[in-house]
Amino acid sequence: MPIDVPRYLQRLQLDAPPPLTLAGLTLLQQRHNALLPFETLTSLLRDAVAIDLDSVQHKLLHAQRGGYCFELNGAFLALLQALGFDAQPLSARVLLSATDGGLTARTHLLLRVRLQEEDWLVDTGFGSLTPTVPLRLHETAVQDTPHERYRVRTLDDGDFMLAAEAGDDWRALYRFDLQLPAPIDNEVGNWYVCTHPQSSFPGQLRASLTGPDWRRTIGSGNYTEYRPGQAPAKRPLRDVQDVREVLQQGFGMRLPDDPRLDPAIADWLQRSRATSV
Repeated sequence: MPIDVPRYLQRLQLDAPPPLTLAGLTLLQQRHNALLPFETLTSLLRDAVAIDLDSVQHKLLHAQRGGYCFELNGAFLALLQALGFDAQPLSARVLLSATDGGLTARTHLLLRVRLQEEDWLVDTGFGSLTPTVPLRLHETAVQDTPHERYRVRTLDDGDFMLAAEAGDDWRALYRFDLQLPAPIDNEVGNWYVCTHPQSSFPGQLRASLTGPDWRRTIGSGNYTEYRPGQAPAKRPLRDVQDVREVLQQGFGMRLPDDPRLDPAIADWLQRSRATSV
């Protein structure tokens, strides 16, 4: 089934497709980040995450849910292509938890969009450090966004690396090349993320949503709201009901009617508190 463009635009609160320009692409990315949350409820339940287009668009457009990179960027790619943008998927190796320079697996899906012979990095699925506007792929200078500042570097082996400014330092987010991943590569990467015992996703709850001047996140048993120029407002999530209310009100999610959900949230909260002690 092709992507349901009218329903997708409705989800993004757009009455009509934007123009095939940088401004139009930026509008789509900003609406995506503000209305379709990065969230891992499926992984919290330790279920496999389906990334075929039918499953993803049902989850995002009909069930009022979000997802992670293979879902969010996978659906966004289908939308961009349906609208007429020159968009392609790319696959990245996440560096946030890499140790001793070790090579990590390709477990992140991002997009490259070409506009007027210039390539742009577009990402709607990297959680709390997702870029909120397109980034010039071949620009070496620091790039400002409404939220963090980013930098794209070319490595010695020809790969690209995206980093985000964090205080007085820079955090390497992921490295990637421009090779088009085969669908099976995404299937394998996704399967690792949602099922492998060494993956950090199974049994964990994470969420992120980013508006014009705010970013909201859930992780490690806490809810945090970031605003430019202010200290992060962080508080522990009290109990299952508190988590449910934050997800519904702060992230605009319709929670699944699954009897396993509340026990999974309670278990996650207990494990998060034990880890923070």
